[in-house]
Amino acid sequence: MDVDAPHLLVVDDDERIRDLLRKYLVRSGFRVTLARDAAHARRLLAGLEFDLIVLDVMMPGEDGISFCRSLRSQLGTPVLLLTARGETADRIAGLEAGADDYLAKPFEPKELLLRINAILRRAPKEEAQPIALTELAIGSYTYDITRGEISNAAGPLRLTATESHLMRIFAARPNEPVTRQQLVEELSRSGGQTQERAVDVQITRLRRKIEPDPKQPRYLQTVRGAGYMLSPD
Repeated sequence: MDVDAPHLLVVDDDERIRDLLRKYLVRSGFRVTLARDAAHARRLLAGLEFDLIVLDVMMPGEDGISFCRSLRSQLGTPVLLLTARGETADRIAGLEAGADDYLAKPFEPKELLLRINAILRRAPKEEAQPIALTELAIGSYTYDITRGEISNAAGPLRLTATESHLMRIFAARPNEPVTRQQLVEELSRSGGQTQERAVDVQITRLRRKIEPDPKQPRYLQTVRGAGYMLSPD
C-alpha cells in the first residue's frame, strides 16, 4: 500500500456500503479508514489526518449535515456528502453546511471516484503535520503505544515478549498491511531466529487474546497476498 496515497475517511452507518466503498476505493489507489457514525469519526479525527471525508447524511444520532457543519468550525478537510435525498433543497443544505460536493444515492462508483479526484485537485496543498498517536482502541481493549501495553477494564492483558513485539510493529502502522517477511525481519532484529510459519503461529495466539472471535478476526486481519494488518476502531 502506498503510504503517500490520499487517505479517505468513509463515514456510513450501513456496514455493507462501508465495505463496498472500501474495496472499490482501495482498488482505486486510496488508503481508506471506516467509521460507523459521527461519534466514531470524531475519535478517528482526533488522532489521524485525512485528505477527504466521504460522509453519509442519513445516519442515526448526529446526521451528516450537522456533523459537516461542526467539522467546518474545526477542520478544513474536504467533505463529499452521500445521501438518498436528491432534492435541490437538500443539496443546498449540504453545501451551506460546508460540504465540497454532494452525490445522491444510488450512484455509479466511477462517478464517486471522479468527484473525489476533482475535490482533491481543488483542495489546497497543506504541509503535512506529524500526528502523534498515543492510544489505539481495539474492541474492549486500549493499546498504549508509548508504553507498549494493552488493557481493558479488568486490567492489563498479559502478552509474551513476541506478542508484545508484534503489537508494537502493527501499532506503528495501523490499517496498513505488514508482510510476513517484514514481520520475520523485524522480529529477528531482537535476536531470535524467526520463520514465516512461526509468525503465523504467534498471530494465532495473539488473536486468541484480543479478538472476540479469533476464527473471524476483526482487528488483526489477514490481507490476502499482503500479510497481516491491525485495524483498530
